[in-house]
Amino acid sequence: MNDKLVTNIRPLGFTWQTQDPFLFCVHHQDSYPAGTEEMGPDPATFKDRLIGQDFIPRDGWRMYHGETVPGFPEHPHRGFETVTVVLEGFVDHSDSHGAAGRYGEGDVQWMTAGSGLQHAEMFPLLHQDRPNPLELFQIWLNLPGKNKFVEPHYKMLWAEDIPTWREKDLNDREIAVTIIAGQLQDVKALTPAPDSWAEDADNEVAIWLIRLDADATWELPSSSAGINRSLYFYKGDSIRLAGLDLDPYHSADITAEQPVTLENGQEPAFLLLLQGKPINEPVEQHGPFVMNSKEEINQAISDYQTTSFGGWPWPRPDHIHPRESGRFALYADGRLEEK
Repeated sequence: MNDKLVTNIRPLGFTWQTQDPFLFCVHHQDSYPAGTEEMGPDPATFKDRLIGQDFIPRDGWRMYHGETVPGFPEHPHRGFETVTVVLEGFVDHSDSHGAAGRYGEGDVQWMTAGSGLQHAEMFPLLHQDRPNPLELFQIWLNLPGKNKFVEPHYKMLWAEDIPTWREKDLNDREIAVTIIAGQLQDVKALTPAPDSWAEDADNEVAIWLIRLDADATWELPSSSAGINRSLYFYKGDSIRLAGLDLDPYHSADITAEQPVTLENGQEPAFLLLLQGKPINEPVEQHGPFVMNSKEEINQAISDYQTTSFGGWPWPRPDHIHPRESGRFALYADGRLEEK
């Protein structure tokens, strides 16, 4: 094994360490029970939970900042992007610009906070007669200084439209790569948000969901020198990277300028790859604000206190949509997409 191919092996916690241009990644996996009429868990199960600040996965699920419905009620962002990849379950979006949506089961929301907005991300328990499992990644992708004050924007990458690259190894075992950002051979991702660092192909941003059949072998192709690349092994039995064992729920930074061989174990393996050219600018973060200087952070706090980034047009901070709503996106300009 070439020691330069694989570095910084580490266990995965609640938030995952990332490399520039990414800020961090969170893996939410909650085995929610059947929902109530209010689309939350039965309040009888709230005993000993710190409701409004519940991050302990008691009984396999968390309320997060939700008090009736799990999730993250009204909160602000400025200066970066969120890419929310929902593998299972649903998210209800509402924001201070009047945009809204429900997405899930493979959908991705790409949201540019830019100059600032408030939004809510709630996890409605739509099914009253069966469990409501939820699994998603939220990835924070930084914006360069020139784009930190762009107009807020979000777009949907619907599951039906997101491309998947497939190949079989010499033993007829499949490798499948869902390409949320970037390009693999002749398969190219959908267009990201217009002001994103990922919008310029020269930045080589890649967000890939990789699935390997049991005992499959795949050579992850190289990218350019100077590109940061991290691999997160979030589900499976065992895997080897360039001859080095990587335990489940661990990550590793891997070289981009050389191919790296992945050898899977006896169960299907699921990995997330994050890659990109570093922005190489100062990062000053204060909670939900990510800027280039302390002065810009102070300005963000002042602007939020003064303007509330457009206020809150919804009847409650943890706004959710009617149970019967399907997957949809309502944009700030009034456009409506329904799936």
